[in-house]
Amino acid sequence: MTQEEKTQIEGRIVDVLKTVYDPEIPVDIYELGMIYKIDVQDGGHVDVDMTFTAPNCPAADFILEDVRTKVESVEGITTANINLVFEPAWDQSMMSDEARMELGFD
Repeated sequence: MTQEEKTQIEGRIVDVLKTVYDPEIPVDIYELGMIYKIDVQDGGHVDVDMTFTAPNCPAADFILEDVRTKVESVEGITTANINLVFEPAWDQSMMSDEARMELGFD
């Protein structure tokens, strides 16, 4: 798999991540800054590091399964490993400008 192909697949992964929402927040997890890493490997495996806005998120299982299912639906992806990480700890500075505006922080 070429670097260009990996970049294209990563773009498609970002597109599907923008359809995943925390049920309590009206902004997708990508724009919230909850995705720390997307690593597409040869053979179609992808590792995604993500976090939550709070470690005790009540929707954690639902969100993780939604992410895994949607990432694995991307053409070119065979398997997805979704890693839940809490370092660095999420804070509001990780949100995109669009997310900040949507939530009234700007």
